[in-house]
Amino acid sequence: MLRRDPLANPEPLIRKVYAYCAYRLGDGPDAEDAAADAFERALRYRSSYDARKGSPAAWLIGIARRTVDETLANRLTPVDQVPEQAMTERDAALRVDLVQALATLDRRDRELMALRYGADLTARQIAELLELRTNAVEVALHRALERLRVELETGEQGIQQARLRPELAP
Repeated sequence: MLRRDPLANPEPLIRKVYAYCAYRLGDGPDAEDAAADAFERALRYRSSYDARKGSPAAWLIGIARRTVDETLANRLTPVDQVPEQAMTERDAALRVDLVQALATLDRRDRELMALRYGADLTARQIAELLELRTNAVEVALHRALERLRVELETGEQGIQQARLRPELAP
């Protein structure tokens, strides 16, 4: 018998795992499949869960990371392609800008962003999952956000330049 069942309270775990998968893969069937695969593996291997090594959410996100990576490896379409959704034009443009800016970050930065903002994990939970110090995660997130901000601002300036004087566009 398990001392502590990591899946005893599944509601918040389902939301976090799906949010992480959707952040990395886009909303839709791929994210749903990856989240379902993560829970299937968690059910199969829940006896291996060790509460001393982290929270159930961090354990499940670790499993979800592998299912997402497998999905991305098998995907035929580009990773940075924006999934089709019913959005306003402005929202769609902002999402495209964000996806393009995220694509300029290195793999580690994208993973940190997905764990923090997609899975809504704390820096401490991310540190446990990646076996890093919490401070190192906080610094890396801060730097990644700064690089993302610069990329978004640079992209916006390039768009504005192209509208005003097309010959000056990058």
